[in-house]
Amino acid sequence: MIKIQEIKEEFESASLKDYGLLFEKYREDSRSGVQKLIEKYEKKEAAYQAELVRTEEMKQYERKYEHLGYVCGIDEVGRGPLAGPVVACAVILPKDCQILYLNDSKKLTAKKREELYEVIMKEAVSVGLGMASPARIDEINILQATYEAMREAVGKLSVTPQILLNDAVTIPEVIIPQVPIIKGDAKSVSIAAASIVAKVTRDRMMGEYDKIMPQYGFASNKGYGAAAHIEALKTYGPSPIHRKSFIGHFV
Repeated sequence: MIKIQEIKEEFESASLKDYGLLFEKYREDSRSGVQKLIEKYEKKEAAYQAELVRTEEMKQYERKYEHLGYVCGIDEVGRGPLAGPVVACAVILPKDCQILYLNDSKKLTAKKREELYEVIMKEAVSVGLGMASPARIDEINILQATYEAMREAVGKLSVTPQILLNDAVTIPEVIIPQVPIIKGDAKSVSIAAASIVAKVTRDRMMGEYDKIMPQYGFASNKGYGAAAHIEALKTYGPSPIHRKSFIGHFV
């Protein structure tokens, strides 16, 4: 009789589409270890099927507007921090995009965001990034700086989109038709992809700033107002990347 360890290895090396054949092959094996294996991989397959359904639902806006041409998702990260830039991203995914697990970047682990970042950058038709510095945020305010970063992101795309799907906002001074979607990063694969790329880009930048100015803990707090960050701000004063218009309460 085949050993349970060998069956386990068979499941581990199989692709999701082959699970059904393995379930059929070992269903009559009455050993509890085998039945537990089948149960484990049935749950894994069910989770995968649920993700396929969720991802298809997140393509509703892309499907609605794809007849117009290129559909672009736009999102930003970094409107709330006390330090660092605001980063915007514009992403055009292929019409037959098969990337799973796209979601609001805040709902994903850092590891999952990094994995998806690589997939998005590889598979996207085009990705554009824009950012506004802390000085620019202080100069024109965070909302206008965010719009500026979004316009820059669109301008850096290698192809011109025919429609923009935005996370909640309508960007001024843009002639391309726009569709603002509340909580769009959880409802549109394109906006979710933009959310992930913007988040990973900014987090990496804050990690680099942390190497230069480790006293503020930028690698962990990403410039947001964590208690330790505020304490460091009071102790050491503002750094060159702090937003003067955001830190008046603390220094």
